[in-house]
Amino acid sequence: MRIKTDLSRESRRMDDVWITMRDGARLAATIWLPIDAEADPVPAVFECDPYRKNDFNGLRDARHRYLAGHGYASVQVDLRGSGDSDGILYDEYLPQEQEDAVEVIAWIAAQPWCTGKVGMYGVSWSGFNSLQVAARRPPALAAIITMCSADDRYADDVHYMGGCMLANEVLGWASTMLSYGARPPLPEVVGDRWREMWLERLERTPPYVEAWVGHQRRDGYWKQGSVCEDYSAITVPVYAVGGWADGYTNAIPRLVENLPGIRKGLIGPWPHGYPQVARVGPAIGFLQETLRWWDRWLKGVENGIENEPILRVWMQDAIAPAATQVERPGRWLVEPSWPSPNVHMVTYALNTGGGLDLDRRAESRVEHRGPLVTALDGGIWCPYGAPADFPGDQRATDGMSLTFTSAPLETRTEVLGYPEVSLALDADRPTAQVAVRLCDVAPDGASTLISYGLLNLTHRDGHEQVEPLEPGRRYDVVVRLNAIAYAVPPGHRLRIGVSPSYWPLVWPSPELVTLGVLTGASSLRLPVRPLIPGEPEPAPFDEPESLDQAPPERVRTGGGSTTIKKDVVSGQVELRWARNMGVVRLASRGLDLGAKDLDLFTITEGDPLSVVLRSERTASLTRGGWRIRVETVSTMTGDAEAFLVTNAVEAYEGETRVFTRSWTRRIPRDGI
Repeated sequence: MRIKTDLSRESRRMDDVWITMRDGARLAATIWLPIDAEADPVPAVFECDPYRKNDFNGLRDARHRYLAGHGYASVQVDLRGSGDSDGILYDEYLPQEQEDAVEVIAWIAAQPWCTGKVGMYGVSWSGFNSLQVAARRPPALAAIITMCSADDRYADDVHYMGGCMLANEVLGWASTMLSYGARPPLPEVVGDRWREMWLERLERTPPYVEAWVGHQRRDGYWKQGSVCEDYSAITVPVYAVGGWADGYTNAIPRLVENLPGIRKGLIGPWPHGYPQVARVGPAIGFLQETLRWWDRWLKGVENGIENEPILRVWMQDAIAPAATQVERPGRWLVEPSWPSPNVHMVTYALNTGGGLDLDRRAESRVEHRGPLVTALDGGIWCPYGAPADFPGDQRATDGMSLTFTSAPLETRTEVLGYPEVSLALDADRPTAQVAVRLCDVAPDGASTLISYGLLNLTHRDGHEQVEPLEPGRRYDVVVRLNAIAYAVPPGHRLRIGVSPSYWPLVWPSPELVTLGVLTGASSLRLPVRPLIPGEPEPAPFDEPESLDQAPPERVRTGGGSTTIKKDVVSGQVELRWARNMGVVRLASRGLDLGAKDLDLFTITEGDPLSVVLRSERTASLTRGGWRIRVETVSTMTGDAEAFLVTNAVEAYEGETRVFTRSWTRRIPRDGI
């Protein structure tokens, strides 16, 4: 990381700025801007999320100071009901959140230090709402940068994938948000009313998981805030950014393909987060890249960024499977349009005897049940780059799946896009799912996961409707795998793995399922980008740079672990994720911050109704004698008819418990 010192503008930070909404609610903002901005106004960039800008999200402010030092105002806002802002945050991405953002943009544009042009940006939550607000077309919004986000809230977020419920995300993330919603505003910001605001939040903030599990189809709940419902609503320039290791990559090719105006896509090797500090490298000078974008659309600098290729991706070289990764070898390539004229589909048949062949053989039906626990080596849905986030060696999972393997490849084969597997299949139960994996098998037998896809077979005609299967009847379905760029070396083989369960990533069907797959009638369509002789390499990115910033003082060391425990007598398997940030000191506020997370995923092999999810969250804020602690516990189980979800919150001031509440809700299963 190069430390930048020669900034063009000296800047200042404005803390605890209040922006009043038309209904009287006040949102808390922090603003970084050049010290002379009122005499020489600047454009502004804006982000808003619920992650508490004055404490847990305030440990680093370098990117805001960086923007201010380059002639921008950087405005960070706590969402209504979060951090120090008024109100209650009832759920993610609600219309109220988008309406507030539209008002904030108008407020920013009207300030004497602003030229009237505003950009919106952010990672994850603030990447989502950047797209959603752009679709509302606030007049002052001139461009956005959306990172690690999605255009479809149902298909590509922490709740469902292919109509299957994401067991390793849906409860844990809801528990995290329950913990955030239970934390108080800071007394030095909101004054004596902090306790009243805190207790109101504790009483009125619901556990989001009830709504998420309550909407198991792609209904109006999910369509609201999904910009894929009307891409034409977004007319400002859009820069969509993500990484192949992230859970949100699929939206980037769709945005590049479907948005009507100026747009660019960038996909690196990165997990969830900013590309300049990526935990899986190579990192890039992304702050400089954002400046190029903002300079063009907020300052009118003719730098030609709009004339560059529409999509730039990191073509990943093959690696040995590893649950922990720090660097991903490969090369950058660009595409002038998407879908790319450089990519064509190569079809492989899933043949009798387990062959994955270019020629199709006679049809034959093979049956497969396999164990429930088939994704213990699958990594997590949304890696952040922490140890054990990534898929390990797939050989064990291959052995538990119905597999089809190619002959050794004669040449390097570069895959770019969405692999698709067409399956002619039947099932012996009315509710079933299918998981499909694409692997790279090295000559030594190591199996690396390239991509995977899921499909709830009751959603075979679309995610808006549920149609039970007729046992024994043939169905022809297509499972689209996650978009990927991956180069398979010569001598390696491709492998497709098919299974009716993918625990702990996915909540299993209510009964054990046997799938029948018709070989010869099933196939893989692989998006291949042949090597182009003499293809020039794109101009390299600058090296990552930032401003000098001392790391936060560590008051108490944390740690984490990922463990798997199996009782060989009962068949019970438990996956345990433990994460502890320890305690760090936020010097600017004099706050000590602590957080611990624990997630347990338990199932007994052979019994899909034995699933138990449990998520525990503890967060603390301390300044002198002011000591706050929030504890949440969420659990989820299911029987043949319904899911049972429980949530509990306890809040402490010092050692005195000031609040406790629990919720229990039984939610009918709807084709899951």
